Amino acid sequence: MNTTLPEALALVGDMRERLEAIPGVEVVLCPPFISLSALAGVLKGSPIGLGAQNMYFQEKGAYTGEVSPLMLRGLCQYVILGHSERRHYFGEADELINKKLRAALAWGLKPILCVGERLEEKEKGQAEAVVERQLRGALVGAADPDGLVVAYEPVWAIGTGHNATPEQAQQVHKYLRDQLAKRFGEEAARDMHILYGGSVRPDNIYDLMMQPDIDGALVGSSSLDAEAFAAIVRYRERKPATV
Repeated sequence: MNTTLPEALALVGDMRERLEAIPGVEVVLCPPFISLSALAGVLKGSPIGLGAQNMYFQEKGAYTGEVSPLMLRGLCQYVILGHSERRHYFGEADELINKKLRAALAWGLKPILCVGERLEEKEKGQAEAVVERQLRGALVGAADPDGLVVAYEPVWAIGTGHNATPEQAQQVHKYLRDQLAKRFGEEAARDMHILYGGSVRPDNIYDLMMQPDIDGALVGSSSLDAEAFAAIVRYRERKPATV
């Protein structure tokens, strides 16, 4: 919940030229709902993708304040579902997230499904069990994974400045890919993008991206700074932060 419409237009205007000059990286911007229509116009003809931060599963109806997949279709290509803040602050459970995910796929939107454990679950050694439950619950009845993106966001690392180490993140990413392979087959799991989210910054992106099962990043606060975000996208130019 950041940026007014004028601020979003200025930010993306600053980003666009920087990002379009970076080859070989897929970039998707996910602004608040109020900016989607305007930014769709700004990014028309650009390779930069656009996504929503959430949606409801119904096509239309008496659901005041909600945004449906029908409303998003044509405006954006992606939609974030199951973000930890939606789960924590708004009580979204796996069953609701599953309905949203199936609706997104049915309407041709690409869901970015977020999973991740809280600090107390991490300390009890439950990280893999938690993400497996969230993944399984969200994918009930989803037979075709085409377009699905999974994002691992350890809740204890979001906005805290304490991201998972590359090795910790890789362990969970590998576990998630193994679970996806069990459900959809090895080839589909290998081709699916699994992102890491949790205090991603220019100084740690290189080490994260060097892990074999980390395909990209779900960037939070650093995406509000055009220069920092572009530096993250240019991760190949950076040197390792660790030895």
